Amino acid sequence: MVISAELHAHHHVEKWRRSTIARQIGVHRDVVARVLSQSGIPAPGRPPRPMRIDPYLAFILKTLETFPTLTAARLYDMVYERGYRGNRDHFRHMIARHRPRPKVEAYLRLHTLPGEEAQVDWGHFGRLEIGRARRPLMAFVMVLSYSRRVFLRFFLDARMDAFLTGHARAFETFGAVPRVVLYDNLKSAVLERQGAAIRFNPTLLAFAGHYRFDPRPVGVGRGNEKGRVERAIRYIRDNFFAGRSFADIDDLNTQAMNWCEGQAADRRCPGEEMSVREAFALEQPRLALPDTPFPLATPTAVAIGKTPYARFDRNDYSVPHTHVRRQLTLLADTAEIRILDGVAVIARHLRSYDNGAQIEDPAHIQALRDQKRRAGRKRQRHRPPCPRRPRQRRAPPARGPERPLPAEHRRWTEPAPPTLRAPANSRLLSSRCSSSTGPRLIPTPFSWASRSDASAGDGHP
Repeated sequence: MVISAELHAHHHVEKWRRSTIARQIGVHRDVVARVLSQSGIPAPGRPPRPMRIDPYLAFILKTLETFPTLTAARLYDMVYERGYRGNRDHFRHMIARHRPRPKVEAYLRLHTLPGEEAQVDWGHFGRLEIGRARRPLMAFVMVLSYSRRVFLRFFLDARMDAFLTGHARAFETFGAVPRVVLYDNLKSAVLERQGAAIRFNPTLLAFAGHYRFDPRPVGVGRGNEKGRVERAIRYIRDNFFAGRSFADIDDLNTQAMNWCEGQAADRRCPGEEMSVREAFALEQPRLALPDTPFPLATPTAVAIGKTPYARFDRNDYSVPHTHVRRQLTLLADTAEIRILDGVAVIARHLRSYDNGAQIEDPAHIQALRDQKRRAGRKRQRHRPPCPRRPRQRRAPPARGPERPLPAEHRRWTEPAPPTLRAPANSRLLSSRCSSSTGPRLIPTPFSWASRSDASAGDGHP
């Protein structure tokens, strides 16, 4: 205080400079500058130079107040139309300095009573390869707001059946049900919302009525209203899931249950001088659990085509062949598929998370094959005999009068000209007959014969 009083005396009375005051008092000049600035005395410096943007600054600030997200490029075009001729890049820098900053919101720390509230949310933890399908690995997380007790269970989707199963398993683990459960505006809880008017999912309302708790969605974009479950999901990512290996989803859920009962329950409860396990021991007697469970399977209408299969979640499940071309009801939970005709269960299958798989009951397929065989035998037995028609020989086509062939074709069809044949005894005759000129050949009679006769060796008569 003495240094501050002496410093102000030298500054206001003596009009000394800051460096002179520092040497006189024996302190650093930055100390003198800090003390004077805390008193509201501006630091000395050159007066600001006038800039080209100064005449347009009032218009810019008013425009930014009305349209806080207006871009600097659009503002430059607007002030350019009004006569501004400054550099575009410098103008963008000045707009960044004068743009109004969003107001920082302060939050109150919320306190809840034991057994009063729980918070629920989904967390996405990548994908799993199951057969030909890539399924999302979703974590259902419920946190009791007073004790910070965490329930964690993994599913392969975020459908309504998984949503309800997560609630039921959490209530069974806790052994009790809180009075209020907070959600964000996911479709499993809120179908439509207009301000304060909320249309809840009727399945969730039926579930909440059975377990006697009040479902409450937080405000739109107000994740801070359920910050305990948001912080719990980050805690799960960093302290449980990171670097963990598992064989399948059942193994992962077993490890998650052990982690929730062990490490997560032994940590210190925020804001309390005790562990989460001790705080939960104080909270559990104030909760209540109904005696009868809620049916968790969600009904879905399915249409059976000409083949005896029901399509659900990218897979086909067999039904009896007597129910083709009909509308049936499919009840699905996380482990089993049931197909109903009215109230009668006609098929049960283990649920598959593959893609394009056919899940068949051998009895359904064998019954269809037997029915096909019986139908084939019945058709053969009742088929009338086919009358045998007598074979009729076709009469040869009637021939017309023969036509004379053209001249160019006759040489191929007329018989060959006759040949002069010498008899076998021509040599004998020649030897017997003689003349003055020597031996001579005595011709024998010949006839015109066809080529076929000649080839057959027919002689003269």
